[in-house]
Amino acid sequence: MIGKQAIVVGAGMGGLAAAQALAGHFERVVVLESDVLRDDAGDRAGVPQGKHVHLLLAGGERALSELFPGFEGDLLKAGAVPMRVGLDLRSETPSLNPFPQRDLGLVAYAISRPQLELTVRRRVQANRTIEIRQRCRVQELVARGAAVSGARYEDAGGTTDTLDADLVVDASGRGTLTLRLLEAIGRRPPAETSIGVDLNYATAVFEIPAGAPSDWKGVFTMPGPDGRGGLLLPLEGHRWILTVAGRHSVKSPGDEAGFMAYVAGFRTKTIFEAIKHAKRLGDIARFGFSVSTRRHYDGLPEFPAGLVPLGDAVCRFNPIYGQGMSVAAQEAVGLGALLARRATQSDPLHGLAADFFAEAVPLIETPWASAVIPDFIHPETRGERPANFEQTLKFALALGRLAAKDPDVHRLTAEVQHLLKPRSVYQDPALVQRVMAVMSGGVEGNPARVPLPKGTK
Repeated sequence: MIGKQAIVVGAGMGGLAAAQALAGHFERVVVLESDVLRDDAGDRAGVPQGKHVHLLLAGGERALSELFPGFEGDLLKAGAVPMRVGLDLRSETPSLNPFPQRDLGLVAYAISRPQLELTVRRRVQANRTIEIRQRCRVQELVARGAAVSGARYEDAGGTTDTLDADLVVDASGRGTLTLRLLEAIGRRPPAETSIGVDLNYATAVFEIPAGAPSDWKGVFTMPGPDGRGGLLLPLEGHRWILTVAGRHSVKSPGDEAGFMAYVAGFRTKTIFEAIKHAKRLGDIARFGFSVSTRRHYDGLPEFPAGLVPLGDAVCRFNPIYGQGMSVAAQEAVGLGALLARRATQSDPLHGLAADFFAEAVPLIETPWASAVIPDFIHPETRGERPANFEQTLKFALALGRLAAKDPDVHRLTAEVQHLLKPRSVYQDPALVQRVMAVMSGGVEGNPARVPLPKGTK
């Protein structure tokens, strides 16, 4: 064992995954959660976006399966709907409608956020090393000198207590506990990159009607110039969940008439035709998200010992791309692997945060970069556009056209989107040659003569 006790702040997806990753290295792991944790798959106040569409990416499922062996079976028992990537989701793009549907040999799972979190939490609760304390609001991280030594929290009865720990993982969401700690001990905060997306959601759940289309399980109508788009996915319990989105001045409505009119105004009628006679279940929920934020902790010259921020505390992604849960799970796996490699060292926690930040950078880079281009297509998006934005946008559009023609390229792009491969695979000279041919209006390289990057099937 590396230490006697570790604390995880937050029992969301990142915190639960982190607790499991720590459990093999500490005698005891205590999770402090301010919210009330339900015994069923109902919504909870601490996860305001939980009422909206969530899709567990293939990369996230693999990370959770590494932490919880047999997790795929848990998902199926919970009613999650397997989605064959490339085939079961009809993608309606501005240039191709629909994008060719192919079985790419990957599976993702459609499931409600509350049901997914409950499934993970039950696994964590079955681990005797881990204790989850709900209705415990962490007020501050406690430091001794330049090292974090625990957390001070208020319990459900209003009593304040301090819990000591060898390591604290801040998975509290916004990460303000870590920022306040840095300020309190006189350390500078990390540099931040922000993108003002001004996204707003409206979500409705429907009973899947008899005679529903059989050639797809879900539909993604990508936004057109007006920013209107929607994602319809299946849920456990033979239901559909539909989240429609708007940006900046385009607002998604929360009333039934306005919601249906909004969907009817999409570039295509697929989603509207599917739901127009379907029975709606419950109210229409709304949610707003203004800014994506990436904190560059890897750029700090020093960082307090005994502390590791994780998940949204390091990078808060635009939720429209469904990346946050999967990245947090991958970070937790990485943290566990780091601890395993350090277990035989005389001081295994020394420099842990710096190593974690270095390993988290490539995990964050791909989903962050994948969001930058579509975010900045909208002229009202705030922030600094990449210097090569126009060229990168042209490359992305040409890559999409090539993927529509070539199943191998299609699979490669899906592997990147599902966080199974880094975006650096797009830099392969052979692939770049073919994409450049599309950009120039010529004929792309023959797949039989110009190979894809190594490792691509």
